[in-house]
Amino acid sequence: MNDTERSRKQKSSRNDEAGTSVTEASVEERSWSEEYSDSRMLVPSSLELGAGAVDKYVISKQIARMQEPRRLTTDDMDERRIIYPESPNRDLINHFRNLRTKLLEKSGGNNFTLVVTGACEGAGSSFIALNLAAAFAFDQAKTAVVIDCNLREPALHSTLDIIPDAGLTDFLDDPDYEIGRILYPTGIPRLRLIPAGSRRETPSEFFTSFRMKQFLQAVRRRYPDRFIILDTAPVSQSPDARILTELCDYAMLVVPHGKLTAAGIENAAQAFSSEKYVGAVLNG
Repeated sequence: MNDTERSRKQKSSRNDEAGTSVTEASVEERSWSEEYSDSRMLVPSSLELGAGAVDKYVISKQIARMQEPRRLTTDDMDERRIIYPESPNRDLINHFRNLRTKLLEKSGGNNFTLVVTGACEGAGSSFIALNLAAAFAFDQAKTAVVIDCNLREPALHSTLDIIPDAGLTDFLDDPDYEIGRILYPTGIPRLRLIPAGSRRETPSEFFTSFRMKQFLQAVRRRYPDRFIILDTAPVSQSPDARILTELCDYAMLVVPHGKLTAAGIENAAQAFSSEKYVGAVLNG
C-alpha cells in the first residue's frame, strides 16, 4: 500500500467514526431532471402497463436508484430507538404502523406534509417524527424525509450520527442553493434527513418566507410518493409549529405521559385549525 492509499484509508476510517456528512447531491451524480429523463427512456408504453401505470413505473425506478452510502445496523437502530421491520419490539412497530395507516386513510393514500410538535418541552416530538418517517419508509414503494425545523434545539442529526455541512436555513438563505445539497441519507433505506442548518436565530422569519413555501412544494414534488415529516419546537414555547402548519397538510401533537392535564392538552391543540389537526399521540 503506497502513502496515498494509506492516507485515503485513514481518512475514510475517521469519517466512519465521526459520522457522515454525505448529501444526496454528492451521492447522486446526476440531477433530478436527468434522473427523470433517463427513467423515462426505460419506461414501457402505457399499452403494456395500462392507463396511469407509466408514472408509477417511473417512480419505482427512481426509488430503486436511491443510493445508501451507509446503513445503520440493527444494533445502531436499537440503541437510537428507531424502528425497523425486523425489530423485536413488535408493540412499538405496530404503534407506528397504526399511525401510518390512519394518516394514509386521512390523506386518501396521497403523500403529504405533516408537522409533529410537542405539547410541552420534553414531549418527545423528535422520537415520534423520526419513527413515523421510518414507518413510511418500510414500504419499498414509498420514501420519506424528516425535516428538523427545531432551530433552537435541533437533535435529529445527532440521533442519526450525521455531521451536516448545511441544512434548511442555508437553503432558505441562498436562492441558488440546490435541495440535493441538504438531503442527507440516514442509513435507513428510503429515508432522508434535512437538518436545521447553520443559522438558527429568528426561525419565524425563515418559516414565514415565500422561499419556505416553495421549498416544501419542491421537496414534495421531488418524489411524488415521498412523505414529509417536520419536527418542530414545542407549541407551548414557540409559534413555529402553528406557522408551519399553515404551509403543511396536517399537524400532530405529541403529549408526554402523565405530564399534562386534559385542559393543558386541549389548550395546546387550539394552536391548530380543526381541518389540519389530526390528533394527539401519547408518548411514554
